[in-house]
Amino acid sequence: MEPDLFTAAAEERQEKDPAASPLAVRMRPRTLDEVVGQQHLLGPGSPLRRLVAEGDGGPAGPSSVILWGPPGTGKTTLAYVVSKATDKRFVELSAITAGVKEVRAVIDGARRAAGGFGKETVLFLDEIHRFSKAQQDSLLPAVENRWVTLIAATTENPYFSVISPLLSRSLLLTLEPLTDDDVRGLLRRALGDERGLRGAVGLPEETEEHLLRIAGGDARRALTALEAAAGAAMDQGETDITLRTLEQTVDRAAVKYDRDGDQHYDVASALIKSIRGSDVDAALHYLARMIEAGEDPRFIARRLMISASEDIGLADPGALPLAVAAAQAVAMIGFPEAALTLGHTTIALALAPKSNSATTAIGAAMEDVRKGHAGPVPPHLRDGHYKGAAKLGHAQGYVYPHDLAEGIAEQQYAPDALKDREYYTPTRHGAEARYADAVEWTRQHLGRKRS
Repeated sequence: MEPDLFTAAAEERQEKDPAASPLAVRMRPRTLDEVVGQQHLLGPGSPLRRLVAEGDGGPAGPSSVILWGPPGTGKTTLAYVVSKATDKRFVELSAITAGVKEVRAVIDGARRAAGGFGKETVLFLDEIHRFSKAQQDSLLPAVENRWVTLIAATTENPYFSVISPLLSRSLLLTLEPLTDDDVRGLLRRALGDERGLRGAVGLPEETEEHLLRIAGGDARRALTALEAAAGAAMDQGETDITLRTLEQTVDRAAVKYDRDGDQHYDVASALIKSIRGSDVDAALHYLARMIEAGEDPRFIARRLMISASEDIGLADPGALPLAVAAAQAVAMIGFPEAALTLGHTTIALALAPKSNSATTAIGAAMEDVRKGHAGPVPPHLRDGHYKGAAKLGHAQGYVYPHDLAEGIAEQQYAPDALKDREYYTPTRHGAEARYADAVEWTRQHLGRKRS
């Protein structure tokens, strides 16, 4: 680490008074052997083992790594262990506060340290998904030339949030959610360890089980809840943390999962798929999880608008206006009242008849365009309003549908290469049955061949 004056003072204070740091910080492992879970990443010869090993590994030096996993699974912990266990120069940056300037300063310092002192640099970059493409680009020369060994952490899928050149130059290590046994071991260690609660309170089995349910595989959440409940129990003179004390404390502490992590996408996906599957109860469950996790209500509303077009479409033409109205209402009122609007809309969409015919129709049309199946616009459809258009034959022979009794003219609209192509195949679900009748009638009157 290269702390500034204030950081050094804070670390000195924490060493003199460990209770000044949160329990989750105090209980961070000091060696890889103390790490809970993630054993699939910690075997002999693993990239993380090599980062903390003595020596440089000869011609096969340690690789840069990207740590991807849900909150509380140990990404920052692993980087912290490397910083304590290695004799390499260790620099930490957060993508929330750092930019290209700070990255370049670290790289310049790494080159000086390597050239002047033969000292390797390990750069820990937390929340790399918050870096823009240009900011991530600034890391490439240093990683490629191994001026620094990068440890980057992210809760978001790196295939979407990290640029491909950086991914190709790093090893992607996926962290798994901790098991209940992993978290249980961590809680029991925290209860008795000198860095933790030092045996000040006990944790009965029923309280421990509830704490594990709250944690949901997140070590930081588990330790945060334990610390809050232990403090409440000691304030009340209790020797054990009772289930009631834990429930009351956790409610006040509002321990929730990180809405910017993978759960953000997984639960949103489950919500949409439950609506698509017409399971209103499952849809409401996932909606409730998103609301309780503090998701942005506008994000939820946007997903519902997409669902209305993608999965319901013309089977219920009122679904999209309802979802749009819900999005407008949510933007105006916010939580907690927005939960009512989102619930109302989710129920309506889940129970609506379903059709993806509009989705497949535009998809097929776009695919043809991408393949080059286009061709010139038929001359009679071209713009005829400008001077000289008539000489070019533009708009000549065009039949104005409103001049006809049936309001439809038998003439070609599509380019020659696509004149008989049919993209829209309506279902007879709900209101789309009317569109099915209409498309059959219009195609006949347009003189189109039956497919």
